[in-house]
Amino acid sequence: MAGSKEIRGKIKSVQNTRKITKAMEMVAASKMRKAQERMRTARPYAEKIRRLAANLSHANVTEFRHPFLIQKEAVKRVGLILVTTDKGLCGGLNTNILRHTVTAMKAWEGSGVEDIRVVAIGNKGLGFMQRIKANVVAQRTQLGDVPHLDQLIGPVRVLLDAYTAGEVDAVHLAYTRFINTMKQEPVVEQLLPLTGERLGAPEHAWDYLYEPDPQSVIEELLVRYIEAIVYQAVAENMASEQSARMVAMKAASDNAGNVIKELQLVYNKSRQAAITKELAEIVGGAAAV
Repeated sequence: MAGSKEIRGKIKSVQNTRKITKAMEMVAASKMRKAQERMRTARPYAEKIRRLAANLSHANVTEFRHPFLIQKEAVKRVGLILVTTDKGLCGGLNTNILRHTVTAMKAWEGSGVEDIRVVAIGNKGLGFMQRIKANVVAQRTQLGDVPHLDQLIGPVRVLLDAYTAGEVDAVHLAYTRFINTMKQEPVVEQLLPLTGERLGAPEHAWDYLYEPDPQSVIEELLVRYIEAIVYQAVAENMASEQSARMVAMKAASDNAGNVIKELQLVYNKSRQAAITKELAEIVGGAAAV
């Protein structure tokens, strides 16, 4: 019965594992709802500031053109803000965005880009970029379950200041966009320079009265707009993380259930074989007497 005892131990072990994955699934489902609510709450602010930035970019200001709106002729240096998770156990979420990011980096290098500066938000992306020897200029990890804008401003400012100073020619943002509970989409999109496609065109021409002056107002507003985009990307990435973790833990729980059924079947067969053997020995002994 040593084999049966070993199988019973395996069944107990898998049952304990299933309890853990089931608990993690329920926790992820609860966090997912809260993350989705935060993501939806941030959208109106991002949309409002996008409209203001679009109106200002098309306003009748001839004496000032913000660097964020100026297209560079040749892109030789690129900045990348990579948003990933701090923890694992969320399926292929991080793998997919990192694969898309590496593909984009190879495409940039193929088009003549000489320098790629990376800002890593999230432990998984930071570890990956360090392993491939990327130029990580800033990082932010351990954001927790609730992202705070003041935690993101520092790392993002590193690339914004570099872009304003002319040290990088374009800035891109890589994150996982939340579609629904079952689907999350990896995205690598251009952040700077701001294009008409991202800002959107206003319905008619706008004219503003600026206080104290157009340069300081437009500069402050566009920086706030970029920060809002990054915050929205982090919020969407967190909603995607919890959704992916919930689905992954449900799949793990289901697989554990299947393994338990198979082990119980093997255990029953082993036990039946042992009983049959014991009966045969008893019958054989009685016949010998």
